[in-house]
Amino acid sequence: MTPAPRPPLRFTKMHGAGNDFVVLDLRDGMTPPSPALCRRLADRHTGVGCDQILTVEAARSPGAAAAYRIWNADGSAAQQCGNGARCVAAWLVRAGAAPATGFALDSPAGRHEVEVLGGGRYRIAMGVPLFEPARIPLRGFNAAQDRYTLKVDGARVDFGAASMGNPHALIEVEDIETAPVARVGAALQRHPAFPESVNVGFARVLAPDRIRLRVYERGAGETLACGSGACAAVAILARRHRVEREVAVELAGGELVIGWRDDDAPITMAGPAAFVFEGEFHA
Repeated sequence: MTPAPRPPLRFTKMHGAGNDFVVLDLRDGMTPPSPALCRRLADRHTGVGCDQILTVEAARSPGAAAAYRIWNADGSAAQQCGNGARCVAAWLVRAGAAPATGFALDSPAGRHEVEVLGGGRYRIAMGVPLFEPARIPLRGFNAAQDRYTLKVDGARVDFGAASMGNPHALIEVEDIETAPVARVGAALQRHPAFPESVNVGFARVLAPDRIRLRVYERGAGETLACGSGACAAVAILARRHRVEREVAVELAGGELVIGWRDDDAPITMAGPAAFVFEGEFHA
């Protein structure tokens, strides 16, 4: 007997500063997408096309509007995605499932407070950055440092490192356009010092309140924007006294504003969330 065809999978295509997502509503308890399905959805030629898949799910903590999970284009799970958090927030507000003022979201990395700024912009409290090597995780170093050095493909690479619920390395460069993003990013991701791989940022400081950033993400490659990468970059540079506590971060897909009141405070990220189209994927 021929098995019954699967019902089409309804989705919403969204982006935050060019970092694009397929959003799936799983609040009814539907099974999350398999790695194979994630790869099919993310394929830009034969699927919908996206950097990551976001699943909106029932809240896990008291008072939260909903929870979400993140799946990379290669099917692997991710712990954090700032641009995705804004898109989930906008999706919930449009669906009438969250107030158009403020609310909380549960992510794999914890609970996040959301502020609705208006005009399609949202501010997310992304948590307190972590710098201890064991918390990133980063092997081979016993204590937090402003700069770490590793030999990568025979060359010395100096970088800062932090966790925003996911691991980040940051390399300062003089020329952001010619930075070896794919080559060095991929090499650092497979380095044994990063047992869970790493998102690799390349930053140029333009002024104390402005930087330019490119990020080579785990499971996705270089993206037009990375919200948690912007937060990590500002945190690392602020600890070096290279930037102030509120910084505009220029990314290929748009601009984010990152605020970090003090070292013990949650870092915040403000930026746009946009709807692109709705559709059905015939899996």
